[in-house]
Amino acid sequence: MADKNLQFLEVPRKDPEKLPVEARVREFREIYAPYRPEEAAQQAGRCLACGNPFCEWKCPVHNYIPNWLALVNDGKLFEAAELSHQTNSLPEMCGRICPQDRLCEGACTLNDGLGAVSIGSIEKFITDEALKQGWKPDMTGVVATGRRVAVVGAGPAGLACADVLVRNGVTPVVFDRHPRIGGLLTFGIPPFKLEKEVVEKRRELMEGMGVEFRLNVEVGRDLAFEKLLDGFDAVFLGMGTYRYVKGGFAGEDLPGVHEALPYLVSNIHRELKLETDPGRFIDLRGQRVVVLGGGDTGMDCNRTAVRQGAASVTCTYRRDEENMPGSRRDYKNSKEEGVTFLFNRQPVEIVGTDRVEGVKLVETRLGAPGARGRRVPEVIPGTEETIPADAVIIAFGFLPSPADWFERERIALHPNGRVRVTTGPRRRFQTTNPKVFAGGDMVRGSDLVVTAVYEGREAAFGILEHLGLRAG
Repeated sequence: MADKNLQFLEVPRKDPEKLPVEARVREFREIYAPYRPEEAAQQAGRCLACGNPFCEWKCPVHNYIPNWLALVNDGKLFEAAELSHQTNSLPEMCGRICPQDRLCEGACTLNDGLGAVSIGSIEKFITDEALKQGWKPDMTGVVATGRRVAVVGAGPAGLACADVLVRNGVTPVVFDRHPRIGGLLTFGIPPFKLEKEVVEKRRELMEGMGVEFRLNVEVGRDLAFEKLLDGFDAVFLGMGTYRYVKGGFAGEDLPGVHEALPYLVSNIHRELKLETDPGRFIDLRGQRVVVLGGGDTGMDCNRTAVRQGAASVTCTYRRDEENMPGSRRDYKNSKEEGVTFLFNRQPVEIVGTDRVEGVKLVETRLGAPGARGRRVPEVIPGTEETIPADAVIIAFGFLPSPADWFERERIALHPNGRVRVTTGPRRRFQTTNPKVFAGGDMVRGSDLVVTAVYEGREAAFGILEHLGLRAG
């Protein structure tokens, strides 16, 4: 029998089984199989239980990772699920889509040579398996306060805020313009990373906890914001960022040039059979596709185009491979699925007359660090080249898209369009309208799902303080 104290030496890291490439590129389903309980226990047992758990500190929500790994290793699944939910409102989703290689697993002590503990896959396993065995969040100690809070946006920030509020006896009423909850979890992240049944199961859980959802309602159009202020004790805004970053070069308006988000959304609408206008579907079958941008959204576009049957997919990024912001896992999967990467290439023009014919690129080298600490790409003169393309997807990121009623409701913005909130220890994430709180991408700027979860949760604690309630 293996010595538990030496399990990290005797048991190598083993990720869940992955569908072979030829099978997975034919469908929009998750590519990783779940751990079996004995596999999850064995992998969890590799944790060293460090005295100063770097994984926990690197996690944006500061999950109690060593603690729930120990519970999984001991077969205490329901206790692990409860503990996991104490810090993360959407653990089964973060386990699937977080870039663990840059966060918890990247900070794991075993990452230096022995293979980090497979924290993300175990996090996913905990909730999936617990739900399969009948686990539900423990609400037995919750005392209703009679308070009601409106949550605008059913994305990760809004769902996390609602989760904390309902666990503290406040009734959250969540408004969203889409027909399903999840925001970009449902309509932006492709099903091969996050199957939508997972999000719908979370909705079922939250409704069972007492969260109310009012979908297909756009605040400001279908429902005046003033009615929320009048009818609720507080309001949380978690409306995300949806305005895409432009490249600022010639040819961006040519037919055949697509923004990343509308491309991904159109594909997911068709997959979910929610399509209302078939003319908005962007089909890249048989086309030579060039994706501009090396972040997670770019990786999603790469792999979606492959599954649509593109003739070829090429992804360009202006820095080198080491400095690419996208998840290493998604980058590896993109390469396995046939995507070609061109690093140190910066687009300067999209070429074409009546429609896209190619992309003109120039080579770059990394210069001195800029204001944010990242080395700035510098153009190498005389290195221009044009690669052929039938379609181009621009995936440079997203900017805040504040509603036109913010100013009227005394919700102030930073010059870059992000919502201003308090950052001190008291009433965190309160806007300049004392009754209104905000969190997620519209406050931080376009970022990870897990950081939106963190800010939604922190804003909920700020709301509780504002209402004079003590968090349990």
